[in-house]
Amino acid sequence: MILVRGSGGGTDLTGTVFERGEEPPTYKGAPDEDAPYVWVCDSFYQVESGGSALTVDGEEIRVAFEEPMPRGFDTKSAALDAAEEHVRTQFARIGVAPDDVEVEATKADAA
Repeated sequence: MILVRGSGGGTDLTGTVFERGEEPPTYKGAPDEDAPYVWVCDSFYQVESGGSALTVDGEEIRVAFEEPMPRGFDTKSAALDAAEEHVRTQFARIGVAPDDVEVEATKADAA
C-alpha cells in the first residue's frame, strides 16, 4: 500500500494506492480486480449548508463527500500521477490553489 497525502490550507487528505497482491476495498463500479494498481480516495466539494465542517485557512467551511471511485492502473507511476492530480483537484474544489498543496507518497508499513 502506498499512502498519498495532500496538505494545504491547514487540512489534509489521504488516499491509498493498492499494489498487486493487495486487496482494495470493493465498491459498486470498482475497476477490474486484476488491475495491478488501484487508487482509492474520497472526493468532496464545498456546500452552503449541511455536510461536514472543515477548517481551511482558518475559516470553517462545509463539505459534502461523494462515494469513493476506485480507479485501476497498469503502472505504479500512472497510479501515483492520478493520485496526485486527484488530491490537488479536491483541494481546488474547496478553494486551495493546487500549487499550494504539498503531496507526499509513502509506503505504508506492513501490519
